[in-house]
Amino acid sequence: MSFYATLILALALSMDAFAVAICKGAVLHKPRFKEILRTGFIFGFIEALTPIIGWSIGILASQYVVRWDHWIAFALLFILGARMIWQGFKNQEENKNCEQPSRNSSMSLVLSAIATSLDAMAIGLGLAFLQVDIMHTAMTIGLMTMVMATIGMMIGRYVGPLLGKKAEIIGGIVLIGIGFNILLEHLELFIYAA
Repeated sequence: MSFYATLILALALSMDAFAVAICKGAVLHKPRFKEILRTGFIFGFIEALTPIIGWSIGILASQYVVRWDHWIAFALLFILGARMIWQGFKNQEENKNCEQPSRNSSMSLVLSAIATSLDAMAIGLGLAFLQVDIMHTAMTIGLMTMVMATIGMMIGRYVGPLLGKKAEIIGGIVLIGIGFNILLEHLELFIYAA
């Protein structure tokens, strides 16, 4: 695989993480640069790890992972999105003067990163058929995702104050929308293949 093909693949795989990072940044109250980098690192690390896992699983298991990855991603994003919406309404009702958090929970970040990186695992399975340096490809995917998630958090940092307390509700809706989009893309592929 050429350098440019790897770069395009990495950019395509980082788009979901970019969109989720915007939501994560918008929910926080002016996150510090350390939190922005932490989010980018977690997304990038998991996105780099999943193609290696997919590669390791190999050709035998590929049909099972590809068959279920979109459902798993949808379920994780739906649950995270619903939780964000619930928290957004709960926070508005409980205390209108309470401060927004300045940090995302590690569990929320890891689950979001896993949900957006399952397609990278399927790509890793596909790359097992090609003569590809999986470590180089995985590192490129991880680095691109880290950069895009960091940029997404910075964008979210400025969008959040404009949206106020509604940012968490909107972020939850966007996560659910991304989950539905992943599900619909895979179902369309399934319908066309049939």
